[in-house]
Amino acid sequence: MAGEKLPLGVRLALVFYGLAWRMALPALARNGRLREGWEQRTLKAGPLPKADLWIQAASGGEAYLAWELLRRLPDALPQNCRPRILVTTFTAQGLGVLKQAAELLADRVELLPAWFPFDLPGRMEEALAAVSPRAVVLLETELWPGLMAACRRQGVHALVLNARMTEKSRKGYAHMPGFWKALSPRRVMAVSPDDAARFADLFPDAAVSVMPNIKFDRLDFSAAPKAKDLGRLLPEGETAPAPPFVVLGSVRKQEEPEVLEIVKGLLERVPGVVVGLFPRHMERVRAWEQMLSKAGLPFARRSAGTTAQPGSVILWDAFGELGAAFGLARACFLGGSLADLGGQNFLEPLAHGVVPVIGPSWSNFAWVGAEIFGSGLARREADRQGVLTSLAALATAPPPRAAVLEEAERYAKSRRGGAAAACQAVAEYLICG
Repeated sequence: MAGEKLPLGVRLALVFYGLAWRMALPALARNGRLREGWEQRTLKAGPLPKADLWIQAASGGEAYLAWELLRRLPDALPQNCRPRILVTTFTAQGLGVLKQAAELLADRVELLPAWFPFDLPGRMEEALAAVSPRAVVLLETELWPGLMAACRRQGVHALVLNARMTEKSRKGYAHMPGFWKALSPRRVMAVSPDDAARFADLFPDAAVSVMPNIKFDRLDFSAAPKAKDLGRLLPEGETAPAPPFVVLGSVRKQEEPEVLEIVKGLLERVPGVVVGLFPRHMERVRAWEQMLSKAGLPFARRSAGTTAQPGSVILWDAFGELGAAFGLARACFLGGSLADLGGQNFLEPLAHGVVPVIGPSWSNFAWVGAEIFGSGLARREADRQGVLTSLAALATAPPPRAAVLEEAERYAKSRRGGAAAACQAVAEYLICG
């Protein structure tokens, strides 16, 4: 694709976009998370390395998608073809994932992890010229005007893979239809017909199609983390079965009052229940201590290491144990779903044979498909009361773990294939000479 001159109106809009970035840089320099890699983000450390392909992965989640794509890419390429691939990210978590992937995939591809430069149009022109890729891949919703404009000007094909866009985002982009049309990528592969329709509306000149979500390729229900020594935190049954354990995971600040009522309801409805309460952010642990104390509910911090009493709460103040806790639970709720926050990942409990319950908000995971609720593999309730009723029922009579796990694996298997489809699209630009 030959480079092109952008319309005057688009060039003016990019000038103002660049000015906005420059005005924001002093404030960004004071941001603790953005200071890391500052020299690379501003290109003061030197140009990005030359590569055959440039993939932009926003954070940890997208970095894992890039990993899955690159793991399979050699299978779509001619034998002995080992391309250099630059993968950039905006966060330290994403960079950590990419560095790990680079080490583990070293015999398959040459992966070059790097910080994503700030999207100032002029600097993106320099960055793209230095990399000189055959194509640029943007994952999910990574629509950066500076980079996309540079691709158009330098004749580099841009592809948006595993693409998704909410209706709210589409309406926002629709305020500048001519601008986005001029920056159109060559190809968009969206994760659903609805997402594809939104991208087609935004980029009428792009080739838009539908692909399976790569995230299904990453699901591995055989590799669930084990509970290790967490079992000692729960009471054992002496003359009767052990009291049920219910996990309330990734609870967000905005929904705390609702979740507190769920905790009260569980302690009232389910005899002897132990509730594992996992705030999404550790700084909320102290606030939860105050709320539970004020409500007169018995609790202990997980860090105390003591065995919980039946009819009490374990307030989790330790990182990295939510997945293992699912392995001990009869029922679980995933937060970010009672407030309008889009929800948290409710698939992980299925790897332990546990049916997850969520509230009404789940737009962040709509790619899973509403069929999962119709199948009974997950429960989506309209409000707090519905969540409480479902949790109480599951805690009292949970379905067999093995049956849930088998059905979850079947559901995911039927939706895999996204990584292979994406690799075929990328391989068109990486034919080795």
